[in-house]
Amino acid sequence: MNLVEALDKRRSVRGFLDKEVPQEILNRIFEIAQKAPSNCNVQPWKVYVASGELKDRLKKQMVENVTSGVEANPDYPYRSTFENEYRKRQVDCAVALYSTMDIGRDDREGRMRASLRNFEFFDAPYIAFVGMDPSFGTTVAVDVGMWAQSLMLTMVSFGLHSCPMGTMRNYPDLVRAAFDIQDGTKILFGISFGYEDTDVPANDTRTAREDISANITFRSK
Repeated sequence: MNLVEALDKRRSVRGFLDKEVPQEILNRIFEIAQKAPSNCNVQPWKVYVASGELKDRLKKQMVENVTSGVEANPDYPYRSTFENEYRKRQVDCAVALYSTMDIGRDDREGRMRASLRNFEFFDAPYIAFVGMDPSFGTTVAVDVGMWAQSLMLTMVSFGLHSCPMGTMRNYPDLVRAAFDIQDGTKILFGISFGYEDTDVPANDTRTAREDISANITFRSK
């Protein structure tokens, strides 16, 4: 699979098979992603991958936090409201997803259940928590994003899928405790990944992209 094909096939998958990935394949995927560019080659990403019993324990803890109303305490602020064209795209994305899952606008219970699925990692066998040293600012956070894109595209080329998840920043203390993180790393987001379960309705969701004229300006003089 070439890069263009991987870009075309990559999408956020929200339902995974209970199937492990051979460790040698995981190692190769992360080795390839390690080639991502970064400012002065500092390679700032810190990544913690949970599977098996640890993944199940984190899932249980996060679900309990959400259902019992424990307030999120993210290391980094997140803008949850958008305006103008950004708001339209946000709404269009939600409509596409909930329509695919047959969840109506007034189905409060269904929407809450769909939201909780984030903290169940969409049943993925793996969840990666991505962070960086807090001394780095937004410029270096962009480097972490480039690494994440490299990782997700590489996963596609190996027959895997993923879902980048901002909700995984909500309870960073659970992550630090699970991995005994003592170097001050702050959690930016998470990525659930594994083999796609094609029987999950949410995985039929497709979102559109704007014409490049909405985002790109070319000028020669």
